[in-house]
Order: sequence, then C-alpha cells, then structure tokens
Amino acid sequence: MVDGVSRIGLAPAAAASSPAKPAAVQKQFAAFFKEALNNVNNAQIEADALTEKLVRGENVQLHDVMIAAQKASIALQLTIEIRNKAVEAYQEMMRMPL
Repeated sequence: MVDGVSRIGLAPAAAASSPAKPAAVQKQFAAFFKEALNNVNNAQIEADALTEKLVRGENVQLHDVMIAAQKASIALQLTIEIRNKAVEAYQEMMRMPL
C-alpha cells in the first residue's frame, strides 16, 4: 500500500511541488482507499480459497495456506485500526469548540 501512495501522486515531493485542487486530492484519496480495501478483500478471498483446497485434500502446501491466512489477518487488522483512527479523529474534531 505504501507503493500505492507514491504511485497516485500523494507522495510528499509531489504534494509540495504543485498545489492540487481539493476535488482532485479527494478523488485520489478515494481511489487509493478503494484500491486498498480491494486488496484486503482479495487477500481474504485468496486465504479462503487455499483453506478450502487444503480441506478438500488438494495438492497445496500447509505453509502456503498459513502464510496467506496471516497476510489476510494482518491486512484486516490494519484496515480496522485505520478505520478506528479515522473515527477517533472525526469525533475529536466534532468536540472542538467553534
């Protein structure tokens, strides 16, 4: 995901060199966020598929199944923590006096 930040133009160097319009930055952030969620979903799907193959007795290595499951788990935990921080930041802004 870190590679995705610099690829879509949200890297610090790109942000400092030219001021972007807020609408363009919002679209870039939305696209980045959507891509990140799709990557988490794909990791979950891959782990489920490998687990099903293992249960059916197909030729799949146990360590590959465990690695895929751990990758999916870590990606989901990171997504949840990012969501929690975003909600916390929103709540903090709502508590600020005008």
